[in-house]
Amino acid sequence: MTVDDTTSGAGAEPPSDPSVHPTPHHEVDHTAEPTDDPLAIRLEQLILGADRRYTPFQAARTAGVSMDLASRFWRAMGFADIGQARALTEADVLALRRLAGLVEAGLLSEPMAIQVARSTGQTTARLAEWQIDSFLEGLTEPPEPGMTRTEVTYPLVELLLPELEEFLVYVWRRQLAAATGRVVQAADDEEMVDRRLAVGFADLVGFTRLTRRLEEEELGELVEAFETTCADLVAAHGGRLIKTLGDEVLYAADDAGTAAEIALRLIEAMTQDETMPALRVGIAFGTVTTRMGDVFGTTVNLASRLTSIAPKDAVLVDGAFAEELIRTGDAPSSEAQAAEEAAVAEKERQTGVESTSVPRYRYGLQPMWQRPVRGLGVVEPWLLARRGTS
Repeated sequence: MTVDDTTSGAGAEPPSDPSVHPTPHHEVDHTAEPTDDPLAIRLEQLILGADRRYTPFQAARTAGVSMDLASRFWRAMGFADIGQARALTEADVLALRRLAGLVEAGLLSEPMAIQVARSTGQTTARLAEWQIDSFLEGLTEPPEPGMTRTEVTYPLVELLLPELEEFLVYVWRRQLAAATGRVVQAADDEEMVDRRLAVGFADLVGFTRLTRRLEEEELGELVEAFETTCADLVAAHGGRLIKTLGDEVLYAADDAGTAAEIALRLIEAMTQDETMPALRVGIAFGTVTTRMGDVFGTTVNLASRLTSIAPKDAVLVDGAFAEELIRTGDAPSSEAQAAEEAAVAEKERQTGVESTSVPRYRYGLQPMWQRPVRGLGVVEPWLLARRGTS
């Protein structure tokens, strides 16, 4: 999918005869022509399910959408400019109609529709790249001498496409149901956008040195193993993986206890793997702004800063996170308090008095030295550890 940039103002369509209306000086000369390789075109037709039929201008006109809006939609989806090459299909027209229809019906504002296009484009672009790099590339090695990769790829894609498409829709619906559930449980409308969350960063220590020492394939395998382990643990224990950055992952959880469990599980998993470098984790709790699946705000910045000062194979948390663990009964306010509660319960047991149940704290908190954190002032981090069994 590609897009043309030629516009002559908001909502206007480009003239059909450029000799009558010269191209304005601020417009782009398009060079991103679509491929004319016959085998690539066959694969494209197989995947898209339609032949090339329209230029961008014709597609926009057929969809009843201005060229300006069509260009913004296509660019938001991540498609390159192609001038007026005939490269678009009925599916492209239908996608324009759907997005524009949501705006016309008042279900989405125009900026929101563009955000929908951008978030969908960015997510699926990464998925498609991964599937080609890590999935199809390995499966399309020619099994016999003389066969080309394309000869293997076409029948493979033909078999996999409907299955992968249905699976993609299934996962998307599951994720949408989970996200919708979180929204409707929000206390008020403001909380749906600016929410109180626990945000954690997990960072591999000494990764830059590793990039100089390891071969590219070894480094890729290490990063993939790290990301896979993090993604599995975050999901299994009720968190949400926000994004991965090679040697770092960002996750969020609705409550402090869940975020703490994930952090400690990550440390434990990495220390048990001799091929992995040390890990450090920083967590903060507070108001977070969510946009397009990402999280922003002071809480996120603080979690990142705590990660950078955390000891190896350790978890540092901020004061708000520590208070939340104490409030929910996941951690004692101090080890002295926990010891006193245990002593009272033991004394009651020895004297035959019905014993007060001793709180089973999951985590311990050790205050660390206050220190200045760039851009955030002075903070007092707490060292998080596991107490007993969870």
